[in-house]
Amino acid sequence: MKAITSDSLSQPRVNKWLVAIAVMVPTFIEVMDISVVNVSLPHIQGSLNAGLDEVTWVLTSYLVSNAIIIPITGWLGGIFGRKRYLLISIIVFTISSLACGAAPTLQVLIVARIFQGLGGGGLQPLSQAILLETFPVAEHGMAMAVFGMGVVLAPILGPVIGGWITDTLSWRWVFYINLPVGFLAICLVTLFVHDPEYIRHRKIYFDKWGLFFLVVGIGCLQIVLDKGQREDWFSSHFIVTLSMMASISLFLFIMTEMRTPHPVVNLRVFQNRNFFVGNLNIFTGFGCMFGSIVLLPLYLQKLMNYTAFWAGLVLGPGGIASFFIMPVTGMMLKKGVNPRNLLVLGLMIMAFSIFLMSGFNLKAGFMEIAIPRLIQGLGLGLFFVPLAAATFVSIPKEQMGNASGIFNLLRNLGGSFGVALSTTVLSQRAQFHQNFLVENVNPYRPAFQIRSEQILGWLETHHAELANPTTVLAIIYRELLRQANMLAFNDTFYLLACLTALLVPLALFLRKERNTGRSE
Repeated sequence: MKAITSDSLSQPRVNKWLVAIAVMVPTFIEVMDISVVNVSLPHIQGSLNAGLDEVTWVLTSYLVSNAIIIPITGWLGGIFGRKRYLLISIIVFTISSLACGAAPTLQVLIVARIFQGLGGGGLQPLSQAILLETFPVAEHGMAMAVFGMGVVLAPILGPVIGGWITDTLSWRWVFYINLPVGFLAICLVTLFVHDPEYIRHRKIYFDKWGLFFLVVGIGCLQIVLDKGQREDWFSSHFIVTLSMMASISLFLFIMTEMRTPHPVVNLRVFQNRNFFVGNLNIFTGFGCMFGSIVLLPLYLQKLMNYTAFWAGLVLGPGGIASFFIMPVTGMMLKKGVNPRNLLVLGLMIMAFSIFLMSGFNLKAGFMEIAIPRLIQGLGLGLFFVPLAAATFVSIPKEQMGNASGIFNLLRNLGGSFGVALSTTVLSQRAQFHQNFLVENVNPYRPAFQIRSEQILGWLETHHAELANPTTVLAIIYRELLRQANMLAFNDTFYLLACLTALLVPLALFLRKERNTGRSE
C-alpha cells in the first residue's frame, strides 16, 4: 500500500486545468483593471468635476494599495487559509468595483479604488503560487505560460477594452463589468481550489514592525514613481519627503526582516541563486517592456494623430503573439529545453524589437509600427515563461506563497520604474533636442527662407486670411517641436533596448534544475 505523504496530501483534488481556470479568471480581470481605467480618466474628470491632478489619484490609490498587499500575500494566506483569503480578495475586489461604478463623487471613487486594490493585490501572487503547486515540477513551464497569458495580455488589452466601453456605454461600466466575472470566480474557486496540508497546520506569527515599515515604504515609493514626473521629481518638496520616507522605511524593513525569526516577508529566499537572478531579470526586463508599451501610444497619439482606439490596435499584434507563443514555450520547457536558452533568445528578440522602435519617424505607417510590436510580443513569451519557471524551480512549497509575492511585487515595481524612467528621459531629451534645433533655425539661412516662402505660398492659396509671417513662424515652430519629440522618442527607445540587451549575460547565471534536485 502506498504511503501517504504531506506532498501527496497537498496535491490538487481536481483536474489541474480547472484549478488554472479558477485562479486565472479573477487574476486576468484584476490585472486588466490596472490599465483599463487609464483611457477613462478624461471622462471621469468631466463627470465628477475634478481637476487633472485630483483625478490621477484614481490610478495612484489603486497602485499603492495593490503594491502594499502583494508582498504579504503569503503571510495573509497563512493567517486565513489560502482558499479563504482568495475568496475574501475576490469578494472585496468585486464589491469595491460596484462601489467604484456607483461613486457619486471623486472622494468616494478614490476610497473605493483603495479597497479594490487591497482586494485585487493578492490575486496575482496567489494564482501563481497555486499554479506552481498544482502543476508537477516538469510542467511548471506550462503553468507559467497560463499565468503569463493572463498577467501580460491583460494590461495590453486593457486600454482597448476600456476605450471601447467608455465610448459605447460610460466610464462606470469599466467597473461594472467586474461584477459577473467576480461572481463566476467565486463559484470556480469554491468548487476547485483547496488548501495544501502545510497551510492548514501552519502556526502564525505577527511581525508588526516589519508590516509597518513595509506599508509605509512601499506606499511612499509607489506614490513617488507615479507622481514624480508630474511633480518634476526632486524639485518638489512633496516628492523629496516621500522619497526619504520610502528609503528609511524600506531600509528598516530589510533590517527587521533579516533579524526576526518569523518575518512577514521572508527575504532569506534571496539566498537561492535562481530566485535572486530571476527577480533582477523580471524587474529590469519588465520595466523596459512596460516602458516601451507606455511610450508607443504616446508617440502614436501625440505625433501621429492616432485615436486612443487605433493606438490600442497597434499594441494588439504583440498581445496576440504573446498569447500564442507562451503555451508553445511551456511545451518546449516540458520537453526538456533549457530555460536559459529560451530566456536568452527572448531577451535578444525583445532588445531587437525595441531597437526597431528607436528608428520610428514621422512618416511611419501602421504596419511599420505594428511589426516591431509583434516581434516584441514573441520575445516577451520567450522571456516571461522560462524566467518564471526557472526562478521558482528550487523554491520549497512552503515558501511558494512568500516567493510569489516578492516576484510579483518586483515585477510591478519594475513596470513602475520603467514608466518613470521612460517618461523622464523622454521629457529631458525633448528639451535637449528642442534647444539644439532652435539654435539652427536662422531666418538668414537660405533653407529657412525657401521653406518660409513655400509655406506662405500654400497659405495664400488655401487660407489667405492666415497668410502672414507670424503664422509661418508658428507652423515652423510646431514642426520643430514635433521633430524634437520624435528624436526624444528615438533616444528613449534606444536606451530601453540597451538595458534589455544587458540582461542577456545575467540570464546565463540561472541554473537548470535536474529532476534529482541537483543543478548544473
